[in-house]
Amino acid sequence: MAHNEHNRQKKGGGFFLIILGAFLFIIAPTWFSAKPEQGLALIILGFIIGGAGFYIKFIRKKKNSS
Repeated sequence: MAHNEHNRQKKGGGFFLIILGAFLFIIAPTWFSAKPEQGLALIILGFIIGGAGFYIKFIRKKKNSS
């Protein structure tokens, strides 16, 4: 197959983790307004997940290429 590489999925789910982290970071205060400690925990979790996705998507790629 000449175009085998076009059908392969790209490595890693960094972009998905960034989107998931942003979603948690933005939506958590609205969902957990009555329970601020759970909302804060989800905001921190969203920040960590988004940071991990950023690392996988951008920083780790640069380290491997050099």
